[in-house]
Amino acid sequence: MSEALEERGKALENQYFREKEQELIEKLKAKLEEEETKDLHLECPKCDGKLLETEYENIAIDVCDKCSGVWLDAGELAQAIDKNEDSGWLSRFFS
Repeated sequence: MSEALEERGKALENQYFREKEQELIEKLKAKLEEEETKDLHLECPKCDGKLLETEYENIAIDVCDKCSGVWLDAGELAQAIDKNEDSGWLSRFFS
């Protein structure tokens, strides 16, 4: 009879830890989802406004919501120059 009680105790213990692990997993998933949906806007280097990503001729650029400054990430200027090659003022400016 004590053997059956020991087995029952172990089963309850395993169930308890399984439930605690499941609760922890749920909390971690919720925390990850919260971090993914956080506000990812960058601050404007000039006026501390928020930079909003805007698309200009299929190139993603950042525009400040306060001062309307335009900021380019690495490679975006090269993409703009390549698009305007031989036809636009931007390519003539850097030539």
